[in-house]
Amino acid sequence: MSFGKMNTRIDIIDTIPMKDDEGFSSKGEEVIASVRAYRDERHGSRKWANMAAYTKANATFQFRRIPDVVIEPGMLIRCDTGEYKVLSVEVIMGFYLEAATEKIEATKD
Repeated sequence: MSFGKMNTRIDIIDTIPMKDDEGFSSKGEEVIASVRAYRDERHGSRKWANMAAYTKANATFQFRRIPDVVIEPGMLIRCDTGEYKVLSVEVIMGFYLEAATEKIEATKD
């Protein structure tokens, strides 16, 4: 993967429990890393046809592996098109990570 294709800036975010002054617990966000990635939205390619049978993913992000940083399902990826929840992570050739993600849509109340 060349840097020319990795033209989307992303923040990889982990949710952490936080306590306020009164002792109540809430979820906070911690940015684990800010990197460049290649974003691939769901479309009619053979790759997406094979993935459609077993995943809810509608986007994948490919980025360089970061030493001593673990990317796990449940983390968030934030970019210019919105927020995505990481469903699975796969190591590609030992140098890259591919995260299958589902876009988080705001609900109307």
